[in-house]
Amino acid sequence: MNNLNEITRRKFLGSVAAGGAAVLAGPKLMASEMVVNKPAKPTATDLVTLGDSKVKICRMGMGTGSRGGRIQRELGQEKFTKLIRYGIDRGITFIDTADNYDGLHEMIKPTIKGLDREKLQILCKIWAGRSDDPLKEIDRFRKEVGTDYFDVLLIHCQRTHDWVEERKRLRELLDIAKEKKIIRATGVSQHGLPALRATSATDWGDVRLVRINHEGESMDNLKNKASEPGNVKEVVQHLQKMHDQGKGILGMKLIGNGNFQDAQKRRDSINFVMGLGCVDAVTIGFKSQAEIDEAITNINNALGQREGNKQA
Repeated sequence: MNNLNEITRRKFLGSVAAGGAAVLAGPKLMASEMVVNKPAKPTATDLVTLGDSKVKICRMGMGTGSRGGRIQRELGQEKFTKLIRYGIDRGITFIDTADNYDGLHEMIKPTIKGLDREKLQILCKIWAGRSDDPLKEIDRFRKEVGTDYFDVLLIHCQRTHDWVEERKRLRELLDIAKEKKIIRATGVSQHGLPALRATSATDWGDVRLVRINHEGESMDNLKNKASEPGNVKEVVQHLQKMHDQGKGILGMKLIGNGNFQDAQKRRDSINFVMGLGCVDAVTIGFKSQAEIDEAITNINNALGQREGNKQA
């Protein structure tokens, strides 16, 4: 009996030891077989969420208001459509327009006809004070562009320190439009530090469209004179504050209103803006496929550099 018990005990201990060894060996075996899924590198064509809103847009947008839309209008319908379709084929699905880019709504309509609207993001802007019935104006915008809704609709080009109070009624009407789901996100674009300071201090709206580049070209200053450099340091401070408040931040004027003719200067500007970490997406006006290609490459490289700096 004693011998039998001893044999049974030795078998039990042996099996436990073998099982323990298998457990220890198991993770090593599994680790060698596991495929590590690294997060995808950020790119210009990523869909990014605008702040605390649920609205997602492409990180890079195609602007249609260069020189008030003149650059795009002069392309003519055929070339304009071909250009925007080229950008969409390359993954740029965000289109930025405005009512005062005379005729661009009507040029966009045939350009997007037949495309999957749910895969596009369209931002529009309304000029305050032009109509006694802004909701009727927005209905007109939708018909002109050929869309049931706008992903983002902004109060356009605010310049004064008291714009928040001055545009109270318009803000309320945009909120109504949002409730009706003809606008998915509201917000404002501003020109000049007085307006930007006011925007930074208000909680209204989901999105802020702000002029930003590394040299202050065509950017916000106190005098709001385009010929004088903007205050880059203060603008960045407001961008960071609004981003921390949960607002979606869109950057414009990255190419200095088209004045950055040197390729290196364009790269430096995009590197600067992408490196801030508080600009969700950007809009750039194009007149050629080569400009779209260059901007995609520059943004991809800048994002890669940003990720490399994080890991360093």
